[in-house]
Amino acid sequence: MIEKINLNNILFLDIETVPIEENFNNLDDEMQQLWEQKTQYQRRDEFTPDEFYDRAGIWAEFGKIVCISAGYFVNKSDIRNFRVTSFFGDEVKILKDFSNLLNNHYNQPQHVLCGHNAKEFDIPFIARRMIINQVAIPDKLNLFGKKPWEIPHLDTLELWKFGDYKHFTSLKLLTKILGIPSPKGDIDGSQVGHVFYVEKDIDRIVTYCEKDVIAVAQIFLRLRREDLLVDDEIIHV
Repeated sequence: MIEKINLNNILFLDIETVPIEENFNNLDDEMQQLWEQKTQYQRRDEFTPDEFYDRAGIWAEFGKIVCISAGYFVNKSDIRNFRVTSFFGDEVKILKDFSNLLNNHYNQPQHVLCGHNAKEFDIPFIARRMIINQVAIPDKLNLFGKKPWEIPHLDTLELWKFGDYKHFTSLKLLTKILGIPSPKGDIDGSQVGHVFYVEKDIDRIVTYCEKDVIAVAQIFLRLRREDLLVDDEIIHV
C-alpha cells in the first residue's frame, strides 16, 4: 500500500534527453547505418533516417541526457516541504553527480525511486548511459539478480494502470484528470533537442524538467488522497 510509504524515503525524478549529435549527418557512416536499422520498423516508408533523427533522444544508444531533476519531501511534524534540484551540463558529470546523490543519500533498503514511466524510460536510460560513459551504476539502479518485489522503484504510470499493461496515460493527461496544475510550460518533450542545440537554453530545459518532477510528486499525493503541494511548500535548491 503506497499510503504506508514514508514520503521522506522517496526520490522523485525525471530526465530530459536529446540526440547524441545535433544532426544526422554528424554521425559517422556506421552509426548512420545502425540508426537506419534500429528505426526501420518505426519509420516504415514514411520517414527517411535523416527525417526521423529528431527522435533519436528516445534511445539511449543514440541519445544523451542533458538534465536530471530530482525532488524529495522533507516533512517534520506539521511542516511539509518538497525540495527540487537538478543536474545539467556535461553528461558524465550529470551521471556522476546523480550517482553520488543515490549512493550518499538514497542507499538504504527503505529508499525508493519514483517517476512517470520511469521503469520503462528514465531508469533504463540512465543506467545504459552510465555503462556507455563508464560510470559505476549505483545499487538503486542495478536490477541484476533482484526479484520483482526487491526492485526499489515506483512508477505513477504503473500505479495508474492497476494491472492494465496495455494502457498508457501521459503525465499531462493524468495531471489534468486528477485536478493537478499542469506541469508543462512553453515547451514539450519533442522540442527539447531544438532548445538545447539551436536556442542553447539549458535553463529552459531545467525548468521544464523540474516541473515534471513536481507533477509526479503531486500525482503520488493524489493517489494517496493527500493534499496537493502549494507553491510555498516547493523549494528549488
